[in-house]
Amino acid sequence: MARKQQEEKEVAVEDKLRTLYHLQQKLSEIDEIKTLRGELPLEVADLEDEIIGLDTRIKKYEAELKETEVAISNQKQKAKDSALKIEKYKEQLDNVRNNREFDHLSKEIEFETLEIELSEKKVKEFTIESKALAEEIQKSKAFIGERKEDLAQKKEELDSIVSETKQQEEQLREEVKTIEADVEPRLLTAFKRIRKSARNGLAVVMIERGACGGCFNKIPPQKQMDIKIGKKIIVCEYCGRVMIDPELVGAE
Repeated sequence: MARKQQEEKEVAVEDKLRTLYHLQQKLSEIDEIKTLRGELPLEVADLEDEIIGLDTRIKKYEAELKETEVAISNQKQKAKDSALKIEKYKEQLDNVRNNREFDHLSKEIEFETLEIELSEKKVKEFTIESKALAEEIQKSKAFIGERKEDLAQKKEELDSIVSETKQQEEQLREEVKTIEADVEPRLLTAFKRIRKSARNGLAVVMIERGACGGCFNKIPPQKQMDIKIGKKIIVCEYCGRVMIDPELVGAE
C-alpha cells in the first residue's frame, strides 16, 4: 500500500514537471511574439522623435533665414540712406563759407562712404549665410521626407505583425490559463517568481551535459540522478530555475 502511494506520488511529481515545462513552452512562444513586436514599436517611436527633431530644426532654420533676410534689407536701406546723405553733403559743399564747414562736410561724406562699404560687406555676409540656411532647409526637408516614408513603412509592418500575431497570442494565452489551472497555486507562484527574475524568462530548463540549461553551471552527480528519477522538483542552486531531465518531456 505504501509502495503504491509512493508510485502515485512519483507520477504526480513527473506530471507536475511536465506541466511546468509545457507552460514554459507556451509562455516562451508568447515572449517570442512580444519580442518580434517589441522592437518595431521602439523603432517607430525613435523615428517619430527624429521627425519631430528635424521639424524643429527646420523651423529654427526658417526663423534664422527670415532674420537674415530682414538684416539684408536693413543694410541695403542703410546704404541708400547713407548715399542720400552723401548727395546732400556734396550739395552743401558748393555753399560752404569757411574751411571749418568744408572739413566737417568732408568728414561726414567720408563717414557715410565708410558706412556704405560696411553695409555692402554685411549684405554679402548675410547673403552667404542666407544661401547656406536655404540649402540646409532644403536638405532637411528632403531628409524628413525620407524618414516619414520609413516611418510609414515601419508602422505598416508593425500593424501587419500585430494583425498576424494577435489571434495566435490570444490562443496561447487561453492555453496558458488552462495549463495554469492544473498547477497547484504555491508551485505556480514560485514558477512565476522564478520566471520574472530570469533574464530570458525561462523558469524551467533541461539539464544539458551534466549542467543547468539556464546558467550552465555543473550539477553534482547525485543531483543529476535525482533529476533523472523525477522524485521531486529540484531547482538550480546557482540560478534558481527548475531543472528537468530531457527524457521526461521526450526531448533530445
